Amino acid sequence: MKKNVFTNTAISHPKTVIWSLVIVSLLLSALIVKVKVDTDPENMLSADEPVRVFHNQVKKEFSLYDVLVLGVVNEKDPNGVFNPRTLKNIEILTDFAAGLHSEKDPAKRVVAKDIIAPGNTEAIIQSGPGQISFKWLMKHAPADEAGSLQVRDLAMDNPLLKGTLVSEDGRAIAIYLPLTAKDFAAEARDRLLDKIAQLDKGDDEFYITGLPVAEDTFGKEMFIQMAISAPLAMLAIFLLMLVFFKKLKLIIAPLIVAMLSVMCTMGLFIGMGNTLHIMSSMIPIFLMPIAVVDSIHILSEFFDSYQSIRDRQQTLEHVMSQLFIPMLYTSLTSAAGFASLAMTPIPPVQVFGVYVAFGIMLAWLFTVLLVPAYIMLMDEQGFADFGAAAHRETGEHDSAMTRLLGRTGVFTYKRAKAIIAATLILLAVAGYGITKIVINDNPINWFTEKHAIRVADKVLNKHFGGTYEAYLVLEQADKQISAGELALQVNKDFKRAVQDVPGGAAVLAEAAKIVEEALAQSGGSAEEFTEGLTARIGAVLDTVGDDHYDAWAELMAAAEQLADYKQLFKRPDMLRYIERLQQELQKTGVVGKSNSVADVVKKIHKELFASDPGHFTIPGSVGAVAQCLISYQNSHKPDDLWHLVTPDYRKANIWVQLKNGDNVYMEEVIRDVEAFMADNPPPIPLRHRWAGLTYINVEWQDKMVSGMRDSFAGSFFIVLVMMVVLFRSPLWGLLAMVPLSVTIVLIYGVIGLIGKDYDMPVAVLSSLTLGLAVDFAIHFLERVRATVKNTKTWKQAARVMFEEPARAITRNVIVIAIGFTPLLAAPLVPYKTVGVLLATIMAVSGLATMLILPAIITLFEKRLLR
Repeated sequence: MKKNVFTNTAISHPKTVIWSLVIVSLLLSALIVKVKVDTDPENMLSADEPVRVFHNQVKKEFSLYDVLVLGVVNEKDPNGVFNPRTLKNIEILTDFAAGLHSEKDPAKRVVAKDIIAPGNTEAIIQSGPGQISFKWLMKHAPADEAGSLQVRDLAMDNPLLKGTLVSEDGRAIAIYLPLTAKDFAAEARDRLLDKIAQLDKGDDEFYITGLPVAEDTFGKEMFIQMAISAPLAMLAIFLLMLVFFKKLKLIIAPLIVAMLSVMCTMGLFIGMGNTLHIMSSMIPIFLMPIAVVDSIHILSEFFDSYQSIRDRQQTLEHVMSQLFIPMLYTSLTSAAGFASLAMTPIPPVQVFGVYVAFGIMLAWLFTVLLVPAYIMLMDEQGFADFGAAAHRETGEHDSAMTRLLGRTGVFTYKRAKAIIAATLILLAVAGYGITKIVINDNPINWFTEKHAIRVADKVLNKHFGGTYEAYLVLEQADKQISAGELALQVNKDFKRAVQDVPGGAAVLAEAAKIVEEALAQSGGSAEEFTEGLTARIGAVLDTVGDDHYDAWAELMAAAEQLADYKQLFKRPDMLRYIERLQQELQKTGVVGKSNSVADVVKKIHKELFASDPGHFTIPGSVGAVAQCLISYQNSHKPDDLWHLVTPDYRKANIWVQLKNGDNVYMEEVIRDVEAFMADNPPPIPLRHRWAGLTYINVEWQDKMVSGMRDSFAGSFFIVLVMMVVLFRSPLWGLLAMVPLSVTIVLIYGVIGLIGKDYDMPVAVLSSLTLGLAVDFAIHFLERVRATVKNTKTWKQAARVMFEEPARAITRNVIVIAIGFTPLLAAPLVPYKTVGVLLATIMAVSGLATMLILPAIITLFEKRLLR
């Protein structure tokens, strides 16, 4: 009988072993008090990731903040939200929100000056020929219906507000609260809800949503859920083991192993200075099923062997000699699966993988030391009625399972070809399902459909242009514009400028000569070319007669526009390009609204011409655009313009509102913009880049999926090599990978067929699949080889294999699969996903091991068992 130092130490010095493990666990778990929490998915990307650096740069350049959206809806009043009581509630909430700050850290607050609300937004109105004035849309809540309707009419007349601040049906108003820190969002939401509870609500309904709220709230609820779900899962495992092994004191050992493994892993994780993130918070959930698997194998073998040996120590030595190597390799393969996540480009996933891998090996060490030591400290008289043989005598043994497994063994031997054929058909169907997998995620969808944040998201996105924000930033391309390129551009501009002007055609030839002269004397300098061109045209304009004056005036306007080529977004042609781009965004069906500097200019231009809707256009000259922008600077909030354009007018920001934050929709918008800009080059070459939380989510999701794919491929190869080494045979190594491969293909095939999104939990569970599926195969094949040595034939070995070995695997499958069903009751969708997929992984990998492996061995017996 093979012995090892771990088993000998545990059996010889059980008290020393247990106390040593307990002390080490307590010391490490004491470090948990140093925990630091970070629930920001943005930190899925490293701080120096280019997309994240640019996102923060955009927020700084355009004075942007992450936004909490508070929506007020009134479906019953004839005037919707435009009634005195609702508007008074909105005023109260706006004033309250303006003073919100974190009680622990006052730097975390609502940015009062940038709140978008009726009381903090201006109405732009015409106040005389060529004059406009600004007044607060709602300085104070009106006391009567007439005043309320006036607020409505002023808001609806402003395209910057319609669909953003007020819904087009007049049934809802949204208050946008910019936050200095995303991790203040959940606290701000809670305090707003407390304030709302004190209002005279009437028919008003209040909703709070936004990605910062979803992300921060999920982080806080996540820890509550972990504190509830993990103990419930352990309780379920405990009860199932009690059903199988009938000995209360004995089954405490696996629970202690799981508990100490989690405590030590989390203690070390926190003690090493790591921040508890959304991913790392799930370490206990992933670690617990793996931590108890080996213990259940030991108890199952001990349960089936004790009565025939009738000696606790000898039984333990027999059990550990059978299981030590398989348990070591199953732990190594599971650890390899998770450790491979260190190859992903996402820091929290890297840390998650490394520490789960550490926890798995720690659980193995605790299992091979603590479980034997614990059994040795039990009163041996208590084992008199323990074991499979004892329970068969009383009829209490799990006879239904035994009978079923016996029939399964016969079935796999007699119907091996049918099993393989059915497996191939299922794999073909699953392969088709894999092609249908959609990579998608949305933090709002981490909540169940009835959660208040999810409900708010649905309601407000129905009424408004969208609560998901992305920013499309436009700036001049890196290449320098030459005088020659400007000359080509100005000739096109001249032709367009005078095409409808009387006498225009007659002056184009002379204008072309002026362009050539200016170009020749520019020395290639764009600035000298534009200066020379405007000077020459100005000289002609001073002397030209009335017949051609209008034409030359239009050419002068075009030349001046060109002269401002560095201030791109004062140019009418560039603003018209933005206008067309916004119209293209609107066609996607995903973008509900977008705002830009072009909208500001059009609104001011309209009011300068007596509110004539026909003048809701971009003016024809740089000077006219500049006049609109200067007029806007006379408002109460002139700095609002810098949210949409930089003060040097070299960069513009299109604020894009999406009605759905799923990655697939953001990606659709990105593709449409790429196609539009490729098919419709701007007048001056532009570079466009995206920022905003909705876009950040797309980036880290893409990196996560590609990283998971690469890491899984690497770990699959590593595990295959380990299997070849363990079985000292390439053929048996490949055979051991069959249940893993079948499990992964079937599970992901079903995910594609049922339309389940490939999101963060689904991606990470591939590593868990690798570990658990190989676990069963290793135990099964190791016992096959040992059993065949004794029985000499596979036919006889198959009957033995579907007794104790199959029972041990089945118990593991049932305990873990059912044990984690409490996760299905969690209000957070990722926990539900983990619960469902854990159960599915266990069931499929268990079935694949006990159906497909024996069928393959039956068909290839001569080659495998030479």
